[in-house]
Amino acid sequence: MGRVRIGRSIGGAAPAGAAAAVLLVAVSLMLGHWLPDDRRMVWWHPEVFVALSWSPVGALLSAHRAGRRVGLLMLGAGISAAVYVLSLNLGPLAQLHHWPGAWLPVWLSHWLWAVDTYALTLVLPLLFPDGRLVSARFRPVLALACLVPVVVAVHLTVDPGARRFHDGVSVYPLQSIPRVIAVLIVGALVLSLLSLAARFRRAAPDVRRQIAWVVYPGLVTEAIIYVGESARIGDTVRDTAIVTIPICVAIAITRYRLYDIDVVINRTLVYAGLVGVITGVYFTLVGTVSLFMSDHGGMAGLAGAVAAGVVFEPTRRRLQRGVDRMLHRERDPYRLADRLQRRLQTASGPSAALATAASVVREALHASGLAIEVLDRDGNLAALVEDGAPGERSQRVPLVWHGEPVGRMIFSGVRAPDARLAGILARNLAELANAARLAMDVQRSRERILRTREEERRRLRRDLHDGLGPTLASLAMTVDAARITMRTDPEAADGMLERLRSTMGRTIGELRDLVYGLRPPALDDLGLAGAIRALGGVVGSGGHGPRVDVEVEGDLAALPAAAEVAAYRIVQEALTNVYRHAKAGHALVRLDLSGDLDVTVRDDGVGLPKDVRAGVGLSSMRERAAELGGSCTVSRRPEGGTVVRARLPLSGAPPGPSPGPSPGSSPPSEPDGVPGQRGDGHLASGGASHAHAPAERR
Repeated sequence: MGRVRIGRSIGGAAPAGAAAAVLLVAVSLMLGHWLPDDRRMVWWHPEVFVALSWSPVGALLSAHRAGRRVGLLMLGAGISAAVYVLSLNLGPLAQLHHWPGAWLPVWLSHWLWAVDTYALTLVLPLLFPDGRLVSARFRPVLALACLVPVVVAVHLTVDPGARRFHDGVSVYPLQSIPRVIAVLIVGALVLSLLSLAARFRRAAPDVRRQIAWVVYPGLVTEAIIYVGESARIGDTVRDTAIVTIPICVAIAITRYRLYDIDVVINRTLVYAGLVGVITGVYFTLVGTVSLFMSDHGGMAGLAGAVAAGVVFEPTRRRLQRGVDRMLHRERDPYRLADRLQRRLQTASGPSAALATAASVVREALHASGLAIEVLDRDGNLAALVEDGAPGERSQRVPLVWHGEPVGRMIFSGVRAPDARLAGILARNLAELANAARLAMDVQRSRERILRTREEERRRLRRDLHDGLGPTLASLAMTVDAARITMRTDPEAADGMLERLRSTMGRTIGELRDLVYGLRPPALDDLGLAGAIRALGGVVGSGGHGPRVDVEVEGDLAALPAAAEVAAYRIVQEALTNVYRHAKAGHALVRLDLSGDLDVTVRDDGVGLPKDVRAGVGLSSMRERAAELGGSCTVSRRPEGGTVVRARLPLSGAPPGPSPGPSPGSSPPSEPDGVPGQRGDGHLASGGASHAHAPAERR
């Protein structure tokens, strides 16, 4: 509770401190009007801009919980700079008018600048960005950084002439001051930077981004100030650099997730190089033309301007590519897509391709972690590939392939990516996710085919071994017994032969049922269209089911056996669902053979519920279509009812119908003693003479 009250009191006093700093600067500038030019502080003095920029930003950050300590340090440095600015004009004015206590502002003007200068250059790197030391081992370094301004103040109090002035701005040259003090300053600076480097190495990506926001403009500003001490440099450039630092500090603490420092660095390097190249081209061409055409100075300038304009865009593109490669940041989405495709060509399979794509896309988006989720046909998670761990504030981009969601791209980073870049990468990932899903579908289909084949073989073995085998053995023994009995008792032998005939009839029926389970006989007796019409008659028989119409487009006589069985079973399952659930009055089955075989079953019933989940029947239809390389979808009709659409490719399938089982199909099994009904409750037809009405569903 005490901390909360202290924080609120600081948050209320910080704006007053910033306002006081601005007021002190304004008072100092007004006092300068009563001073001679040679004793007046220049208005572009660096401490003026420190006071006017660092104080308000420090007050702003003082109200921000994450940057309170840093904000207080900045506010204190800004107030110190404001008092120093006031003393620069107040001291000479007090001396001119012989005011009592004139020595105090003069004394302050000698050394007070050291407080803000070394607080910002030595102490701030130790505490940024959370106001805490990176390690307890750096506590002596913090004490050393706080000692430096005290040592400098004492030195300047004893020897005020140690300062020099450059364009009205005081300079404390390290090469002219006592070596002990110079070593102290440089050592504290090096240790502060080592602390920042250690924090950067240990920190999470977000903290690294915060540090980069301050280190990059800080180094640029220090370079400008150092050059300005030994060479003429524009005061506007120096003061702009000084003002930039607090703005970057504020962004680093409050808005580092919104703005990307990589973009700032990228653009700075590109346009700085562009300025250098264009300037070099311009002056080189102007000098060359002037050398040979000294009387045409205007022509030389025009030629230089035209040449600079011609080389501008090609140079910018080349510099952009070079900087992108140097910073490992590709900005052209089409080059990224090309790189992704080339990397995917070396992948050994869909799983390896997904891992490769995750790595490339994460690097392109500069994400701290990225995951690619692949969804199955029902929208459930089928595969997950991660490169790093997406954070809590992760962004999700859907992967859509031909209007169908196939997965999601989940990543976390400092900012939302360029929409164009994310869109192109998402399209490439959607294609890859769809390919991975197809590969998983094929694998599942193969497993289902193998499993179904083995189950069918086991059923056949059981039926032959436990049913037909013992029956035939019994028949053989009955024949032998009849032969023996015939010699002594012909009437008894006749009864045995009658029982033998009855048993043979039952055995023939069992064998017929076994054969019907391998392939619907109606397909061989009536063809696909006739078999489906027979199914429709079964569904609508007795007036208890919907009326079923069948439309045929194209010649179905030459359909491959596998396509016939798949189409028949899909329609059978669809009509079963219509009979059981749709409450429909009419259903239409349409078979369209135009290249591939398109099967459509629509009804006018109640339609699919919103929260429907794929059961055995829907999955069976999709898998039968997938076994042939096709697809099957089930959806609601806008006008009401349900529509089932299946596309069955015919390329590569064995031509012509065959009386045996279709290769690659998964024939259903029928429970013993229940002809015409599959074990999972599907309608079945054993031909024109073997059609049965739908039984009670189980």
